[in-house]
Amino acid sequence: MRSATPKVLHELCGRPMVLWPLEAALAAGAGKVVVVDSPQRALEGVLPEGVELAIQPQANGTGGAAAAGMAQLGSEIDPAAPVLVLSGDVPLVSAEVIEELIAAHAGSGAAATMATTVLEDPAGYGRVVRDSAGAVERVVETKGHGDSTQAEREICEVNTGIFVFTAGALAGALPRLSSENAQHELYLPQVLDLLRADGAGVEAHVLEDERVVLGVNDRADLARVRKLAQAAIHERHMEAGVGILDPEGTVIDVEVEIGPDTVIEPFSTIRGRTRIGRGCTVRHSYLIDCVLEDGASVGPFGYLRPGAILRAGAKVGTFVEVKNSDIGPGTKVPHLSYIGDADVGERSNLGAATITANYDGRAKHRTTVGSGVRTGVDTTLVAPVTLGDGAYTGAGSVITEDVPPGALGIARERQRNIEGYAERKE
Repeated sequence: MRSATPKVLHELCGRPMVLWPLEAALAAGAGKVVVVDSPQRALEGVLPEGVELAIQPQANGTGGAAAAGMAQLGSEIDPAAPVLVLSGDVPLVSAEVIEELIAAHAGSGAAATMATTVLEDPAGYGRVVRDSAGAVERVVETKGHGDSTQAEREICEVNTGIFVFTAGALAGALPRLSSENAQHELYLPQVLDLLRADGAGVEAHVLEDERVVLGVNDRADLARVRKLAQAAIHERHMEAGVGILDPEGTVIDVEVEIGPDTVIEPFSTIRGRTRIGRGCTVRHSYLIDCVLEDGASVGPFGYLRPGAILRAGAKVGTFVEVKNSDIGPGTKVPHLSYIGDADVGERSNLGAATITANYDGRAKHRTTVGSGVRTGVDTTLVAPVTLGDGAYTGAGSVITEDVPPGALGIARERQRNIEGYAERKE
């Protein structure tokens, strides 16, 4: 990746890459999940509660990683139990694929079942070598030419890096792995050779959709996988009744929730854990970690930052930024405003260029705007300050003191006209 960030922590549609296969395993019903990390513990603090971290002492290959994971599982595991091995850089594997693979393994009675697929361009993947009867003979790595022959590199069926083993068979084979290969690493697929030599069954389960097992080795791969993940997210929302007018021009993170009959117009980006209700409209806007209740609308060119809440029927319009603020039901902030750290009541209207001056250089302060309030154009509210229900402000005012309910607050210099100024200036 040519990055200071570990590969599996690169973001994929709002979620670190490693969490995609992990979430799939949990959704498929995994009883215990162990994630293998390096001694630097880059994944510490990233994993969900209940997921255990195992440390691989040295970077000695996938076999070494599997050994670290098995050690973390401990000796109490049932030797007949299935152990699923996933790769943190194969993020699109789904719970359905995992369930399919587990069922195939259980039905075959094999000691190991390997998920394979056929790729038009298998470069970089280990190739699946079959015997004359079609049974899996071995997997050959292709990282270095010393590991494989030209004929083997022309094989298009590849090892996806996803396996199911019976726990006892895997535990017995891992200590016998050899690093006598071009990379001097312990290759997990060598377990298949050892099991075959022991007379145990080894099966390959071919996955028809190669997209779900695409690996990520660089940023170009990540971009390709992101496009597929984003398309799946869009499809899920559209099937649930969300209108996405231009999927190619829309970004929606995986954790976003959107209600039916909401319309997302082109060039909108919805990030984080944003929650959008029914019948909302998002027009050419950027939303992150915010909430839109039913019937709310934002944009065009709106920016809702974390903590922004638009209550039912509220409107945030053109070139409006809202941060950590609660905009009441039916309230409108039509254009050219910044509302930060504020609580606004229902059915208020904040005029163009209404600004909350929420930071005094040392601390943030909140602004409270009641219900039915009307602020004039170019009003600055210097927090902490309160506008009571039904209050007004005059255009161009800098409000530094509370405005009582129903009152008009005006805070500006009186106009003075100087006659003949232009002539005197000449």
